[in-house]
Amino acid sequence: MKLSKFIFITIILISSFGCKKKEVPESDFEKGVLNSVFVEIVDSIYMDRRIILPSPPPRFNLQTNKADTIGHSEELKKYWRYQDSIKKDTTRILIGVYDYVINNKIKNEKFDLTAFKSNKKFDFQYASKFPDELHWTVHNYKSGMPVGTIEISNIKFNKNKTLGIIEATASCGGGKCGRGFEITIENKSGKWHIAKIVQTWVS
Repeated sequence: MKLSKFIFITIILISSFGCKKKEVPESDFEKGVLNSVFVEIVDSIYMDRRIILPSPPPRFNLQTNKADTIGHSEELKKYWRYQDSIKKDTTRILIGVYDYVINNKIKNEKFDLTAFKSNKKFDFQYASKFPDELHWTVHNYKSGMPVGTIEISNIKFNKNKTLGIIEATASCGGGKCGRGFEITIENKSGKWHIAKIVQTWVS
Protein backbone atom coordinates (compact mmCIF):
# COMPACT_ATOMS: atom_id res chain seq x y z
CA MET A 1 0.00 0.00 0.00
CA LYS A 2 2.77 2.41 0.99
CA LEU A 3 4.67 1.51 -2.18
CA SER A 4 1.61 2.28 -4.31
CA LYS A 5 1.22 5.70 -2.66
CA PHE A 6 4.92 6.43 -3.22
CA ILE A 7 4.69 5.51 -6.91
CA PHE A 8 1.51 7.60 -7.32
CA ILE A 9 3.10 10.68 -5.71
CA THR A 10 6.27 10.24 -7.78
CA ILE A 11 4.24 10.10 -11.02
CA ILE A 12 2.34 13.28 -10.04
CA LEU A 13 5.57 15.14 -9.28
CA ILE A 14 7.21 14.07 -12.54
CA SER A 15 4.09 15.06 -14.50
CA SER A 16 3.88 18.49 -12.91
CA PHE A 17 7.61 19.06 -13.49
CA GLY A 18 7.21 18.08 -17.13
CA CYS A 19 4.33 20.53 -17.58
CA LYS A 20 6.27 23.40 -16.06
CA LYS A 21 9.20 22.67 -18.30
CA LYS A 22 7.05 23.05 -21.40
CA GLU A 23 5.71 26.47 -20.37
CA VAL A 24 7.27 29.41 -22.22
CA PRO A 25 8.23 32.32 -19.93
CA GLU A 26 6.17 35.43 -20.62
CA SER A 27 9.21 37.51 -21.58
CA ASP A 28 10.41 34.87 -24.06
CA PHE A 29 6.91 34.61 -25.53
CA GLU A 30 6.77 38.38 -26.04
CA LYS A 31 10.23 38.44 -27.62
CA GLY A 32 9.22 35.70 -30.03
CA VAL A 33 6.07 37.53 -31.09
CA LEU A 34 7.93 40.84 -31.45
CA ASN A 35 10.60 39.21 -33.60
CA SER A 36 7.99 37.59 -35.84
CA VAL A 37 6.25 40.90 -36.68
CA PHE A 38 9.13 43.41 -36.46
CA VAL A 39 10.17 43.40 -40.14
CA GLU A 40 6.53 43.59 -41.26
CA ILE A 41 6.02 46.61 -38.99
CA VAL A 42 9.14 48.38 -40.26
CA ASP A 43 8.21 47.73 -43.87
CA SER A 44 4.78 49.24 -43.23
CA ILE A 45 5.78 52.45 -41.41
CA TYR A 46 9.44 53.39 -42.04
CA MET A 47 10.32 56.82 -43.43
CA ASP A 48 13.09 57.25 -45.99
CA ARG A 49 14.34 60.83 -46.06
CA ARG A 50 15.96 60.27 -49.47
CA ILE A 51 12.51 60.24 -51.06
CA ILE A 52 10.54 62.35 -48.60
CA LEU A 53 11.39 65.70 -50.15
CA PRO A 54 8.69 67.14 -52.45
CA SER A 55 9.43 67.95 -56.07
CA PRO A 56 11.18 71.33 -56.55
CA PRO A 57 8.89 74.33 -57.23
CA PRO A 58 9.50 76.51 -60.29
CA ARG A 59 12.00 79.35 -59.79
CA PHE A 60 10.72 82.87 -60.25
CA ASN A 61 12.71 85.06 -62.63
CA LEU A 62 12.78 88.60 -61.25
CA GLN A 63 13.92 90.06 -64.57
CA THR A 64 11.04 88.68 -66.62
CA ASN A 65 8.62 88.61 -63.67
CA LYS A 66 7.69 85.07 -64.72
CA ALA A 67 8.30 81.53 -63.53
CA ASP A 68 11.19 79.76 -65.26
CA THR A 69 9.22 76.86 -66.72
CA ILE A 70 12.06 75.65 -68.99
CA GLY A 71 14.58 75.36 -66.16
CA HIS A 72 11.92 73.87 -63.91
CA SER A 73 11.22 71.13 -66.41
CA GLU A 74 14.88 70.07 -66.30
CA GLU A 75 14.92 70.14 -62.49
CA LEU A 76 11.82 67.95 -62.40
CA LYS A 77 13.47 65.43 -64.73
CA LYS A 78 16.50 65.23 -62.43
CA TYR A 79 14.24 64.87 -59.40
CA TRP A 80 12.23 61.99 -60.88
CA ARG A 81 15.35 60.26 -62.19
CA TYR A 82 16.74 60.34 -58.66
CA GLN A 83 13.47 59.06 -57.16
CA ASP A 84 13.45 56.19 -59.66
CA SER A 85 17.07 55.33 -58.88
CA ILE A 86 16.22 55.02 -55.17
CA LYS A 87 13.24 52.78 -55.86
CA LYS A 88 15.31 50.53 -58.14
CA ASP A 89 18.29 50.41 -55.77
CA THR A 90 18.70 46.90 -54.36
CA THR A 91 21.14 47.97 -51.64
CA ARG A 92 19.84 47.15 -48.17
CA ILE A 93 18.10 50.10 -46.54
CA LEU A 94 19.88 51.22 -43.37
CA ILE A 95 17.42 51.77 -40.49
CA GLY A 96 18.39 53.03 -37.05
CA VAL A 97 16.52 51.05 -34.37
CA TYR A 98 16.28 52.51 -30.89
CA ASP A 99 18.26 50.28 -28.56
CA TYR A 100 15.56 49.66 -25.98
CA VAL A 101 11.91 48.81 -26.35
CA ILE A 102 9.69 51.56 -24.86
CA ASN A 103 8.67 50.75 -21.26
CA ASN A 104 10.76 47.60 -21.47
CA LYS A 105 9.60 44.95 -19.02
CA ILE A 106 12.08 42.39 -20.32
CA LYS A 107 14.84 42.94 -17.74
CA ASN A 108 15.71 46.22 -19.46
CA GLU A 109 17.60 44.26 -22.11
CA LYS A 110 18.54 45.73 -25.47
CA PHE A 111 16.23 44.87 -28.31
CA ASP A 112 18.18 42.05 -29.93
CA LEU A 113 18.73 42.68 -33.65
CA THR A 114 20.57 39.40 -34.24
CA ALA A 115 17.49 37.70 -35.70
CA PHE A 116 17.35 40.24 -38.53
CA LYS A 117 21.00 40.23 -39.64
CA SER A 118 20.29 38.37 -42.85
CA ASN A 119 17.24 40.40 -43.86
CA LYS A 120 17.52 41.13 -47.59
CA LYS A 121 15.72 44.49 -47.61
CA PHE A 122 16.83 46.17 -44.37
CA ASP A 123 20.13 46.66 -42.58
CA PHE A 124 19.14 47.22 -38.95
CA GLN A 125 21.64 49.01 -36.70
CA TYR A 126 21.26 50.45 -33.22
CA ALA A 127 20.43 54.16 -33.33
CA SER A 128 23.04 54.75 -30.60
CA LYS A 129 25.81 54.04 -33.16
CA PHE A 130 25.02 57.30 -34.93
CA PRO A 131 24.79 60.97 -33.94
CA ASP A 132 21.55 61.94 -32.21
CA GLU A 133 18.85 62.07 -34.87
CA LEU A 134 17.82 65.56 -33.75
CA HIS A 135 21.02 66.74 -35.47
CA TRP A 136 20.19 65.02 -38.75
CA THR A 137 18.79 67.03 -41.62
CA VAL A 138 16.47 65.79 -44.32
CA HIS A 139 19.28 66.38 -46.85
CA ASN A 140 21.83 64.45 -44.77
CA TYR A 141 21.43 61.01 -46.31
CA LYS A 142 25.04 60.33 -47.17
CA SER A 143 26.36 56.80 -47.22
CA GLY A 144 26.72 55.22 -43.82
CA MET A 145 23.81 57.07 -42.21
CA PRO A 146 20.36 55.58 -41.63
CA VAL A 147 17.54 56.83 -43.82
CA GLY A 148 15.31 56.91 -40.75
CA THR A 149 14.68 55.49 -37.29
CA ILE A 150 12.20 53.11 -35.69
CA GLU A 151 11.14 52.85 -32.05
CA ILE A 152 8.68 50.27 -30.73
CA SER A 153 6.94 49.46 -27.46
CA ASN A 154 6.21 46.31 -25.55
CA ILE A 155 3.18 44.33 -26.66
CA LYS A 156 -0.08 44.71 -24.75
CA PHE A 157 -1.79 41.34 -25.19
CA ASN A 158 -5.44 40.48 -24.69
CA LYS A 159 -6.33 37.87 -22.07
CA ASN A 160 -6.05 34.92 -24.48
CA LYS A 161 -2.90 36.27 -26.17
CA THR A 162 -4.51 36.15 -29.59
CA LEU A 163 -4.32 39.92 -30.13
CA GLY A 164 -1.69 42.47 -29.24
CA ILE A 165 -1.14 46.23 -29.53
CA ILE A 166 2.25 47.83 -30.22
CA GLU A 167 3.03 51.55 -30.14
CA ALA A 168 5.65 52.56 -32.70
CA THR A 169 7.29 55.69 -34.09
CA ALA A 170 9.03 56.25 -37.39
CA SER A 171 11.22 59.25 -38.12
CA CYS A 172 13.43 60.55 -40.91
CA GLY A 173 15.50 62.55 -38.40
CA GLY A 174 15.89 66.16 -37.44
CA GLY A 175 12.82 66.16 -35.22
CA LYS A 176 10.85 67.59 -38.14
CA CYS A 177 9.38 64.52 -39.75
CA GLY A 178 7.99 61.75 -37.66
CA ARG A 179 4.85 59.70 -37.20
CA GLY A 180 3.34 57.67 -34.39
CA PHE A 181 1.30 54.51 -34.81
CA GLU A 182 -0.87 52.10 -32.88
CA ILE A 183 -0.41 48.69 -34.46
CA THR A 184 -2.75 45.79 -33.79
CA ILE A 185 -1.32 42.33 -34.37
CA GLU A 186 -3.17 39.04 -34.33
CA ASN A 187 -2.42 35.36 -34.25
CA LYS A 188 -4.01 33.48 -37.12
CA SER A 189 -3.32 29.77 -37.50
CA GLY A 190 -0.27 30.04 -35.25
CA LYS A 191 1.33 32.98 -37.09
CA TRP A 192 1.40 36.61 -35.99
CA HIS A 193 0.71 39.38 -38.51
CA ILE A 194 -0.41 43.01 -38.58
CA ALA A 195 -4.20 43.34 -38.46
CA LYS A 196 -4.50 47.13 -38.38
CA ILE A 197 -2.31 50.25 -38.32
CA VAL A 198 -3.67 53.56 -37.01
CA GLN A 199 -1.57 56.73 -37.30
CA THR A 200 -1.81 58.54 -33.96
CA TRP A 201 0.31 61.64 -34.61
CA VAL A 202 2.49 63.33 -37.21
CA SER A 203 5.16 66.03 -37.05
